[in-house]
Amino acid sequence: MIALLRGEVATRRADHVVILCGGVGYRAAVSAETLRHVPQVGERVTLHAHLIARDDALSLYGFHTEQERDLFQLLLSVQAIGPKVALAILSGGTPRDLTAAIAAGEAARFQAVPGIGKRTAERIIVELREKVAVAGGVQEPDGPIAARRGEDGSPSSPRELARAGLLELGYAPLEAEQLLSGADGDSAEALIADALRLARAES
Repeated sequence: MIALLRGEVATRRADHVVILCGGVGYRAAVSAETLRHVPQVGERVTLHAHLIARDDALSLYGFHTEQERDLFQLLLSVQAIGPKVALAILSGGTPRDLTAAIAAGEAARFQAVPGIGKRTAERIIVELREKVAVAGGVQEPDGPIAARRGEDGSPSSPRELARAGLLELGYAPLEAEQLLSGADGDSAEALIADALRLARAES
């Protein structure tokens, strides 16, 4: 499995790049978000990668961050979402913005992506909302955040869990505290979703 590409940019196109690694050029499809961070031809770059192997082809995809790659993999788990549509979704914003939109239930954000209708947009929210509400794209291996515990082994409060979730989404500690001060909800997931709604309303 190819997980990382590090080398010289040999080709830079609107939908893909070719990275020269040890004398071999690897063609990787990329989102517009990743392409913004790819330097000009001749310069060096590092991309996280995901390889899809089929009977008739090997398709490689490159990402600026691990978070974007993780979100790409989550999107592929949704019925009717293929690699091309997943990249189109990723082209619509940063991983932080997109995971926030999923956690906040903003289906309309995804309906605006070519190839995604109302049902598919709603399916993205339903299937991924709990997963992205915790760790910026990937559900923790020990299960939902409601099951997390504090350092002394006691269950963490919903607000503490929500704060941890916002920090993992990329918010600074002060930002997380400010968002949660106006958020409402009985569970960590609900608090995160409400905090993200407030954040988008203020932006």
